Amino acid sequence: MRQLTDDPAVTPALELRGVTKYFGQKAAVAGLDLQVRRGEVFALLGPNGAGKTTTIEMCEGFQSPSGGQIRVLGLDPTRNPDAVRSRIGIMLQGGGSYSGIRVGEMLQLAASYNAHPHDPEWLLEVVGLKGQRRTTYRRLSGGQQQRLSLALALIGRPELVFLDEPTAGMDAQSRLLVWDLIATLCRDGVTVILTTHLMDEAEALADRIMIIDHGRCVAEGTPAELTAGTAAGVQSISLVTDAALDTGLIDAALQRRGYSAPPLSASRPLHYNLPAEATPELLSTLAAAVAEQNVLIRRLDADHRNLEQVFLELTGKNLRS
Repeated sequence: MRQLTDDPAVTPALELRGVTKYFGQKAAVAGLDLQVRRGEVFALLGPNGAGKTTTIEMCEGFQSPSGGQIRVLGLDPTRNPDAVRSRIGIMLQGGGSYSGIRVGEMLQLAASYNAHPHDPEWLLEVVGLKGQRRTTYRRLSGGQQQRLSLALALIGRPELVFLDEPTAGMDAQSRLLVWDLIATLCRDGVTVILTTHLMDEAEALADRIMIIDHGRCVAEGTPAELTAGTAAGVQSISLVTDAALDTGLIDAALQRRGYSAPPLSASRPLHYNLPAEATPELLSTLAAAVAEQNVLIRRLDADHRNLEQVFLELTGKNLRS
């Protein structure tokens, strides 16, 4: 195996080579290779139990790999965990704060642990918590706790930040605030490692995406590369409607016109996918069949799969235990 270099001038922000992690006989991570360039937003996606959390915890130095090599900003997080954590930010699920501490006090405390922290008052304003600076953590809403967790991850001016489900439980306004903040971090040269179950979030924010399953990479690329309709020879038509469709009636209408490929399927409520090459005749027939049900097509994409469709194709639709 090629040895990873520690030279910060040439190393990526994060690099994994042949990384494995076993719990007993079970491989949570199985020979994973991963490279993240400095200053990019990289999304790590996968179903529950795919190995995402284990991979991130090894990168943060909280777990040691069973095999392979990891470098975070040129450092080995197993041998130099304190040096790594002094240069990274970690957004924890559940906030990571004491239940009785006030928001302002928590940020001041976190700032005291860092050599050159951001101004806590400025950061409170950035994440929209200035009005809650004297509120105790336990009295914050779930979305406000998430924004505080984000502020705590950023207080030390990290070069690389790990964001775990950063907008979970947030309202639409808070979610957009976080999206804008992530874009700002990227413009300032900060590397962002993002895990999320929101496919539209990953598609909107990430420069590159890796989908893992059973501890292995099953796809990697830019959002455009992963969702291209011609990828792996797949072409499709996707539509979003204002009401639920009777897909059986749609299939029957298409069959009467000679279409016999796989049927229309629902990827989630009001979102449908038809695996077929788009032609004017097929689109016209499909639109007419939808109109017969007095349903409005709000969006129609030809030869373009969204990231959620790609994710389900690669990892399956069954729930994991």
